[in-house]
Amino acid sequence: MDKLKIAILFGGCSEEHDVAIKSAIEIAGHMDTEKYEPIYIGITKSGVWKMCEKPCAEWETGDCLPAVLSPDRKNHGLIVFQENTYQTVPIDVVFPVLHGKTGEDGVLQGLLELSGIPYVGCDVQSSALCMDKSLTYTVVKSAGVPTPDFLILHHGEQPDYSSLSYPVFVKPARSGSSYGVTKVNGPDELDSAIKTAKQYDSKILIEQAISGIEVGCAVLGNDPDLTAGEVDQITLSHGFFRIHQEREPEKGSENTIFTVPAEIPAEKRIELQETAKTIYQALGCKGLARVDLFLQENGRIVLNEVNTLPGFTSYSRYPRMMAAAGITLTELIDRLIELALEG
Repeated sequence: MDKLKIAILFGGCSEEHDVAIKSAIEIAGHMDTEKYEPIYIGITKSGVWKMCEKPCAEWETGDCLPAVLSPDRKNHGLIVFQENTYQTVPIDVVFPVLHGKTGEDGVLQGLLELSGIPYVGCDVQSSALCMDKSLTYTVVKSAGVPTPDFLILHHGEQPDYSSLSYPVFVKPARSGSSYGVTKVNGPDELDSAIKTAKQYDSKILIEQAISGIEVGCAVLGNDPDLTAGEVDQITLSHGFFRIHQEREPEKGSENTIFTVPAEIPAEKRIELQETAKTIYQALGCKGLARVDLFLQENGRIVLNEVNTLPGFTSYSRYPRMMAAAGITLTELIDRLIELALEG
């Protein structure tokens, strides 16, 4: 039987470029090459696509060939250029390993829809919804799940300082891994926080800080057949969670301890898993997503955010939660490819 050709896209133009490379390295190390023929496509920070030997920190310095994904369904696959000629490399499934803008916001997914090639993960609509936290909150609230109170600032707008109850978080509405996020404890800190967030997005989210335990749930599958990983718990010594911005995140975080399974009663873990599935379904997610939540002292569950292409690094939460539920990374990769082929 011929092996399935899997195009693994990694890198990308967002601030999460380096994290995506680390995720791709882990996937490359755990993919079953008896079943799959991986084809690695690195995308530079400037947006140039190159077919390379394997993902690594120095992938761009190796033997790479210019390559693009054909949006023409007649030319079903990659177009790879070499000297004065080109060849088309057929692709069975695309596995995007791209975090942040242009990777998980629906932009890449639109190209993949045009190409007609099955791909891992959420479609255009759910990717765009989940990337914009304000839209995520609006949809999830309509599904009956509590969210933080929030307001949106568009270009040139100023907040009504008197309407805010501190502390609040000021965030880029469409960014990831806590880039551009500031906790604001009073009105004198607000302008600086907005300026920081504007470095990443013109649409700014100001949301009420939620007191409670930070937890997460990995969800796998296509509706209605969904699997939830074990719930994890984040314990902070100070500040807030910024794991991908640590100098050496592989060695752990300076302010964060992860516990899987979360140290909460079993019945509450089940409720968190079911709430995560409800959110996943409301947003139309497919394939996979990590749903981050707050568990308040009174038992109330509040949405934090939804990540449609969570990290697969050695220290990432999604594969850890699935491993705690008995699903290895190799098995997880198999299942994600199967789900992509199911459509």
